[in-house]
Amino acid sequence: MTIPVDKLSQPAVRTLVAAINAGDREAFDAALTPGATMSDDGSDRNLAEWVDREIFSSRGRMDVQTEKDGGLALVATFRNDTWGEMRTAWRFTVEGGKVSRFDTGQA
Repeated sequence: MTIPVDKLSQPAVRTLVAAINAGDREAFDAALTPGATMSDDGSDRNLAEWVDREIFSSRGRMDVQTEKDGGLALVATFRNDTWGEMRTAWRFTVEGGKVSRFDTGQA
């Protein structure tokens, strides 16, 4: 059972996931604070390079399975053209209504 994006509890996370699923890099970037950061499997990554490679150039998409911590922690099936489908965990930090950091990795 997936949670529809428009039903996600946290507005900033909802905006970011909607941008990912729409393939909308401009909306994705607008959902982030200036200087936002991220990590993948515990290692900090260059956010712009990572999202280009893992999401936008490879048609990444998230189907959210569960949310916790007021919508700041998600488990989702993530798929892209490079890696196929995998179960992933996402944790978001929100400041001023935008995502300032996200951490993702296999769940």
